[in-house]
Amino acid sequence: MTDICWDLLIRNAKVFDGSGTPPVVQDLAVRAGRVAARGHGLPEASAKEVVDATGQWLLPGMLDIHTHLDLEVDVEPGLPEVVRHGTTTVIAGNCSLGTCFGTQETDGQEPIIDCFTRVENIPKPVLRKCAEAMTWRTTGEYMDHFNHIALGPNFATFVPHSMLRIEVMGLEASVSRAPTEQELQAMEALLEQAMQQGYLGLSTDGLPFHYLSNDPNTEKRIPTQFASFSELKRLLRIVRRYDRVWQTTPIIENRLMGLFYFTLTSGRLFGKTLKTSALSAMEMAVAPKSGGVFLKLAKLLNTRLFKGDIHFQALGTNFRVWSDGIASPLFEELKSCAKLIAREYDDVEGRLRLLNDPEWVELFREEWMHGRTGGDFASWKARNGMPDSLVIRDGAMLIFDGAPVAEWDGESMATVMGRAQRYQQGNASAARSDGEREAFDAMPAQLRDDADFMLHVLRTYDRNFRFYADIGNVGNKATLDYLLDEGSLPGFNDSGAHITNMAFFDANLHSLKLARDRDDQTVARMVQRLTQEPAKRFGLDVGSLDIGAQADMVLINPAAMDGWEPDKTRKLIHREIFNHDQMVNRPEGIVDAVWINGVKAWDGADFTLSLGRERLGRALRAA
Repeated sequence: MTDICWDLLIRNAKVFDGSGTPPVVQDLAVRAGRVAARGHGLPEASAKEVVDATGQWLLPGMLDIHTHLDLEVDVEPGLPEVVRHGTTTVIAGNCSLGTCFGTQETDGQEPIIDCFTRVENIPKPVLRKCAEAMTWRTTGEYMDHFNHIALGPNFATFVPHSMLRIEVMGLEASVSRAPTEQELQAMEALLEQAMQQGYLGLSTDGLPFHYLSNDPNTEKRIPTQFASFSELKRLLRIVRRYDRVWQTTPIIENRLMGLFYFTLTSGRLFGKTLKTSALSAMEMAVAPKSGGVFLKLAKLLNTRLFKGDIHFQALGTNFRVWSDGIASPLFEELKSCAKLIAREYDDVEGRLRLLNDPEWVELFREEWMHGRTGGDFASWKARNGMPDSLVIRDGAMLIFDGAPVAEWDGESMATVMGRAQRYQQGNASAARSDGEREAFDAMPAQLRDDADFMLHVLRTYDRNFRFYADIGNVGNKATLDYLLDEGSLPGFNDSGAHITNMAFFDANLHSLKLARDRDDQTVARMVQRLTQEPAKRFGLDVGSLDIGAQADMVLINPAAMDGWEPDKTRKLIHREIFNHDQMVNRPEGIVDAVWINGVKAWDGADFTLSLGRERLGRALRAA
């Protein structure tokens, strides 16, 4: 009789171990949450549970390196939408925002609500529900509290710079003045302490459309954007010393300044190379060359000349973003739309007054048509892939999905506007139903362009209609090459943010699908890019199937990837934990099983009783 020595034996799997080497068909055994053995013909009698994985892929649990799940993790610590996609480690605290200092509520101010609402497009009631679960005040207490919740995936985080500024300076001062020398020293001390506690590094942000949401600061950007180059250099000196990571976004409104800030990665210029993770490498719809420019920049900065180490995060699927009316992170780039979005969610009358204000309308039309008239320098730049704005304003690219008139769903605004114009010109048959006829009758007597059309639907329907636009990676023509480029790293999934606007939980799976369409060696390389490579970069002891490694594992059915189209599995559902709708993505049949620390969390059809009820993952600390 053979003694039972393993908790789990997976037989005959095609193993992609995360090293980048070609896959091999072999068995893998788990004991006490660790990989105990790998090889051929491991005895079934030695295992309590045996899984036949013939025809399936076995790989390490994948990492999601860009999330905002620091909000959700304390109201639903199992993070089920992550786990069902084979992700077993998430990284939070990105874009200068996070929760490691608690709610930071003082003098009636709500920094969590103020910073997250518009930047990450999360409604205030949802954010307040998340804030109610926060019991800590310090970075140390934050890391320790993960030992007392039923954590699903492993969790690691940056120190978010906006919240660091608020912690030391207070919210109002953080967006109105430079820190004193004493305050700067206090920030340095807190950051130093966090590095000793195992935080991944520092996150900052430079995107021009990231605004605060509470009065009187709705026209001010988040605190990190008030920091000088000197302030960032001093703080990043600490990150360099610990060999940790700087996560950031580009300064796109001043491209020379953005380039200058990226040189902070340089060991040649600043004494020691700074590992840098930045947004974003993708083929933008209105600026197709921009992602390639970032990758060329990485190639230059990472040469021996500069001694840099910068990687741009690449999204593994098409970048489709939905909007609730005009409420979307994309339209914040237009000053007119930012004023509209800044209104409280239920302030319908306030938005309508603005929509009918002649001065505001003039600004909106000017911004909406900028670079589209065809006879100016801005239009020339747009035609040549160098637009002044990345906002998609072409009605042909804005697609109704949750339209006020049922017939409009799936159609572009340009198509609907064209029928409306024909109807206005006397073609009664252009209206296909009584509902459409009624909608057309309510439109202005003369629709000049899609700016007029958008103004009308906003005035008429407020936020009660939805549409989407494909912002980047359209058709995924270049996505795989971007993912595999040495200057990139798969990421930018933004999981947990923009809860009604986008859902890229599946981006890692789609990256594998794109690789599979090429060959096994490309799959092996992609698995490495989704597991061992980011784990090594961020100093985390995950992402491996080596003997002794924590048994975070994913079983994939590759045949189920055939015909899978992510756009068809994204949908809006009601999440009870938020009491609010959320975009999710739930492809079926691809992920057959997920184990975290040797415990099954997903069985291919549903979550196990362990997920959300017992602690599976760990709070990871950077080595």
